[in-house]
Order: sequence, then C-alpha cells, then structure tokens
Amino acid sequence: MLRLFWIALGAVMVAAGVVWTLQGFNVIGGSFMSGHAVYAVLGIVVGVIGLALVGLGLRRRAPAV
Repeated sequence: MLRLFWIALGAVMVAAGVVWTLQGFNVIGGSFMSGHAVYAVLGIVVGVIGLALVGLGLRRRAPAV
C-alpha cells in the first residue's frame, strides 16, 4: 500500500513539474507563472523529485508476511 502511495505522489509531482516547466518557458500561457524562468527551474526540480519518488515506490519490496 505504501508503494502505491509513493508511486502516485511521484506521478502527480512529475505532472505538476512538467506543467510548471512548460509555463515557465511560456509554452503554456494564461497563468501568472507563464514566461517566468523561476517556474521553469522549480518545475524541473519538482519533476526530478517526483521521478525519484516513483523510483522509490517501484523499488520498495513488500514486507514479508
């Protein structure tokens, strides 16, 4: 169950990171974040952390019963 939590949390963070990065690079408009490089950097950082959490969730072994 904890594995699923880490995978889901990581996937949400990756998705948010991609959106923030695209907004920071002004690919996605219509937001206060559009065109501001700081959000592109934050998006990359959040996306990488999300990938690490997905990796953690995929590598964790289920506890022995």
